[in-house]
Amino acid sequence: MNVEDLSGLPPGAREHFREEGIEELYPPQAAAVEAGILEGDSLVAAVPTASGKTMIAALSMLSAIERGGKALYIVPLRALASEKKVEFDAFERFGVTTGVTTGNYESTSEWLATKDLIVATSEKVDSLVRNGAEWLSELTCVVSDEVHLIDDRNRGPTLEVTLAKLRQLNPSLQVVALSATVGNADEIAGWLDAELVDSDWRPIDLQTGVHYGNALHFDDGTNREVPVEGSEKQEEALVRDILEESGSSLVFVNSRRNAEAAARRLARTSGPQLTPDERGRLADLATEIRDVSDTETSDDLATCVEQGSAFHHAGLASEHRTLVEDAFRDRLLKVISATPTLAAGVNTPARRVVVRDWRRFDATAGGMAPLNVLEVHQMMGRAGRPGLDPYGEAVLLAKNHDEMDDLFERYIWADPEDVRSKLAAEPALRTHVLATVASGFATTREGLLSFLSDTLYASQSGEAGRLENVTDDVLGYLERNDFIEREGGGNGNGSETEPVDEGAFVSAADLAESDSSDEEITLRATSLGHTVSRLYLDPMSAAEIVHGLESADERPTPLGLYQLIARTPDMYELYLRSGEDEKFGELFYEREAELLGDAPSEYEDARFEDWLAALKTGKLLEDWAEEDDEDRLTDRYKIGPGDLRGKVDTAEWLLGAAESLAGEIGSEWTVAVREARARVEHGVREDLLELVGIRGVGRKRARQLYAAGLETPADLRAADKGIVLGALRGEKTAETILENAGREDPSMGGVEPRAPDGSSRSGGGGGASEGVESAGDDGSDDDDETQASLGDF
Repeated sequence: MNVEDLSGLPPGAREHFREEGIEELYPPQAAAVEAGILEGDSLVAAVPTASGKTMIAALSMLSAIERGGKALYIVPLRALASEKKVEFDAFERFGVTTGVTTGNYESTSEWLATKDLIVATSEKVDSLVRNGAEWLSELTCVVSDEVHLIDDRNRGPTLEVTLAKLRQLNPSLQVVALSATVGNADEIAGWLDAELVDSDWRPIDLQTGVHYGNALHFDDGTNREVPVEGSEKQEEALVRDILEESGSSLVFVNSRRNAEAAARRLARTSGPQLTPDERGRLADLATEIRDVSDTETSDDLATCVEQGSAFHHAGLASEHRTLVEDAFRDRLLKVISATPTLAAGVNTPARRVVVRDWRRFDATAGGMAPLNVLEVHQMMGRAGRPGLDPYGEAVLLAKNHDEMDDLFERYIWADPEDVRSKLAAEPALRTHVLATVASGFATTREGLLSFLSDTLYASQSGEAGRLENVTDDVLGYLERNDFIEREGGGNGNGSETEPVDEGAFVSAADLAESDSSDEEITLRATSLGHTVSRLYLDPMSAAEIVHGLESADERPTPLGLYQLIARTPDMYELYLRSGEDEKFGELFYEREAELLGDAPSEYEDARFEDWLAALKTGKLLEDWAEEDDEDRLTDRYKIGPGDLRGKVDTAEWLLGAAESLAGEIGSEWTVAVREARARVEHGVREDLLELVGIRGVGRKRARQLYAAGLETPADLRAADKGIVLGALRGEKTAETILENAGREDPSMGGVEPRAPDGSSRSGGGGGASEGVESAGDDGSDDDDETQASLGDF
């Protein structure tokens, strides 16, 4: 099927695709058109990576827009949202407007009402539904990318419920679900009332196999010699072999530490293959990477990158990951060692994929457990890029003949597992039941069960009564914590039901009996429940925060508040390493009076360990807010810069939510929470809070200004410009900050930098207060704008 034959697209769309080099549709794309996507029919496309799923999405959305509709593209990751937004921006040349929204879960993003095509994460779409974004009712086409992630215990329930709600909002909605090949694509299609395109077609050949005994053994029975030379490991030999024909490699390992170690080793393989031009460009890239953060991880990554190798895992800062991904797509980087998270992320194809580690630690299994087939197939699907690679190869590694046979049976020849709903897990259900009631999607128990019956879970559940029982348990929990309440209902004699005592448990039998009365009971979210849903909090997190605030007899300290939010399900707390239970046990007894809520007994081993893990996380946040250096923190807590940033971002969000909850319950500690949030947001002590409120002033610049005697925005508006310049070491920086502080004439023309005592200062840089590391005082020239740390902006 030729692009020229397509109808129902906006004028200019076909020309755009031709200019992109797309003259003829791939077989899965043609099958999707024949299934009716251009006429508004729903579809599930289960096809391999790089087989044209995005084109299926584009055709569906553009045809919907041409019919006067509005399209939404749902992605699992923020980074993927940015990537797709850039791709879809090209449609604006023929009049299709685009927008992207991924953050701020309290916003309805009403500005998107004017856009034709919107890209968003599933969590953001869920929050838009909760907050009543009116433009959602105008949607006519929704594309769900990576829909097989419904199987994911963390993200899956949100995607599942979001799709169910959007279909209820818009009964004639076209749903296009894009997936890797899964075992039960037909079941997902049945749930969505959609046609199915299930194909294993790829634009270039993918050879899969196992490396053992100095040779690659492929699934078609052929072999290729790849000897392991000298002290090489298998993955080094495979990377060297493909580099010799100018191909790139992805090596998947099972941990961050292994990813970093493998990248260092593989740098010895990739480095000798670089051209002088590549070495120069990689040196520039390494400088960019070091500028992201002044941590050991940043320096280690840059050192590898200089040799054409890199590692990729969730502990990296997002800027690190973006730089690595872009350079790999450009084939400047020759090899990436990655944890499996990269397989479900942005587009990073390679000629050869090596799955080195097919087991990883699983606490529920008590040790190392095999990866599932779908996850390994996702990794293998990264092999081969149309237009750059003549073929793709995906390889597992075996240590002996028996293991090679096992890997063929377990992964190469195996079908991927079925996608199974995880909605019935109580953490997910309590969140989505409250949101469903608070947003008005259900106002009675029967209405709630009716809505839940439209989910994938309901279509898959074979256990009679399980959905009802789990839902009733969750309703009881929500009522005990004052998130929902019941109204109305009779007892069979026309009288109203007795009010429920505060804190009383509502059993499944109670609700079932009430539901059979003369007048149906109405479920209503309380004011607190509406706040919790709007804030996008797990109700259990809200209950923990409310209880902690109510238990405080004195003004809470930052550590007390940080440990409180670290105990919530919405914060992934740091785990205790060997010997740390004693260290943080001592800290617990030293500062027990500061901690909020009911501490478990030290004899309750599991609960007490969780309490100490939350204390460790809280202490990390306190150290950050005390202006400890980023590098020191990542070393002290054995985390990556991305982990630190993730903890800070989550803490800022949870403390913002805690401030709203404090106001909702009339707590006297609202100001204490607000200050703790501001300190963790900026990573500063209390004395710098006014300064970091100025745009462009981060923790380092604020401390430099404070050390020069400039403590407030008013001081900056009235200060001697020479002192400001002496503290900030850069005319452009000083002018920008003075302008942001409200100074009428921020110009630095002719100003000489001076110290507060009036002496001249050639290099600039104010001293830091005791215990706080000074930043950037390296004697560089005035125009050096470098700031290389979290919190500088």
